[in-house]
Amino acid sequence: MSSTVSPAGSASTSAASSPSALITSTGIGSGLNISAIVSSLTTNYGAAQTNQLTAQQNSLDAQVSAYGTFTSALDTLQASLTSLQNPSQLAGFDATVADKTIASATTTSDAVAGQYTLEVQNLATAASLTSKPIASASSTVGTGSLQISVGGATSSITIDSTDNTLSGIAAAINSDPNNPGVTASIITASDGARLVLTGTTTGASNAITVTQSGGDGGLSSLTYDPAQNLTNLTQTQAAQDANFTINGFAATSSSNQVSSAITGVTLNLLAASAAGTPTNLTISPDTTAATTSINSFVTALNGVLSSIQSLTGYNVSTQTAGALNGNATLESFQNQLENILDQVNSGGSTGVKSLSDLGVTANANGSFDSNATTLGNALSSSLTSVGNLLGGTNGIATKLNSLINGYTQPGGLLATINTGLQSSLKNVATQQAALTAELATYSATLTQEYNAMDTAVASLKETQTYLTAEFNPNSSSSSSSSSTSSLSSGNLGT
Repeated sequence: MSSTVSPAGSASTSAASSPSALITSTGIGSGLNISAIVSSLTTNYGAAQTNQLTAQQNSLDAQVSAYGTFTSALDTLQASLTSLQNPSQLAGFDATVADKTIASATTTSDAVAGQYTLEVQNLATAASLTSKPIASASSTVGTGSLQISVGGATSSITIDSTDNTLSGIAAAINSDPNNPGVTASIITASDGARLVLTGTTTGASNAITVTQSGGDGGLSSLTYDPAQNLTNLTQTQAAQDANFTINGFAATSSSNQVSSAITGVTLNLLAASAAGTPTNLTISPDTTAATTSINSFVTALNGVLSSIQSLTGYNVSTQTAGALNGNATLESFQNQLENILDQVNSGGSTGVKSLSDLGVTANANGSFDSNATTLGNALSSSLTSVGNLLGGTNGIATKLNSLINGYTQPGGLLATINTGLQSSLKNVATQQAALTAELATYSATLTQEYNAMDTAVASLKETQTYLTAEFNPNSSSSSSSSSTSSLSSGNLGT
């Protein structure tokens, strides 16, 4: 009987000895979703620290962005101060010539208001010389050396057989690296071709002389020097100075752009006046530029104030605080800003002493408005006092620029704050990386432990299956009957 049972028992024991061979995926033995369990436990394990680090990062990012917004608003305000800091630039003037065909005029910051008469006798001109006609531009003239002088500068130009034609000579003059100030061109008419030499600079001191030496002597037809009785070229226009009068006083200029006649005014002479007919030149305050500059300043100022309000305030309707709510840095800046804006200049009873005299006043919400009428009147009546209020050493714009520099310049307060915030962000990133590594280790440990449990459960189930198969009563009766029948058959056969 033992001979029929032992083989079966041996096979079952072998199967039960290696239950792990049946486990091909985590959770097979226990029926649990081990991956989900480990993920949930890992998340819960690190939740508090993860949330804390995320909150810190979000807060730091919001502060970096907020300071960036504030810095941008300060940069815009500072840019608007440039034209206000120099009183002479703010106090601009407009120059108007009644007869615009005679002259035009522009002003600099040194101009002063006034009215003048201007009469132009003649414009400044450059010298022009013309040769006698020859057959054509390609006709041979001669070889040698041409010495061309203009206003004390001289150049010697060699002419040989490669460029001894009229056109070749013109090209040689124009390409000469030491050209003293002459352009050469050719006019072709019905009687032939002519070389034309024109000075590039006006004024009586810039007359042109041409002499020649060496060669075949053909270049003598292009000489001009009245002092040496050389007049083979014809002077078609003399080099002369401009002659004009200001308020009846005679003046000259080698150029038609005259900046030395009236302080702060540049005249551009265009044509000679009709004899005895002067035109009026008016220098008047130009309030357009000042109005634009002041209005740009007010707009930029409101941008800074709005930025401070939104970044440091609390929105009751949305119940949200600004990223820099209660921030001492922005509050300090606003206090200093308001002190400068409230500045009142000392002096007499007249003139512009404060921003309110310019029509720039604060609203109930903290922003500023500019009254066009008040501003226009102030600029028209006392442009100098407006410039003194805003510009100069103690001007409002100058003080504001100094205040902003302390915050925005390299190494300034905002740069220091930003450096600190970036350092904090790096520290948070380091902590987040360390937490990620810790959670990865924790997850791996849990996975290993649950897999070990899963393998143990699988092994127990295999053992249970074997024992059930061995000791199940039905299985036992069936096995006993089979053995008895076998034995009986054996006895009968015997």
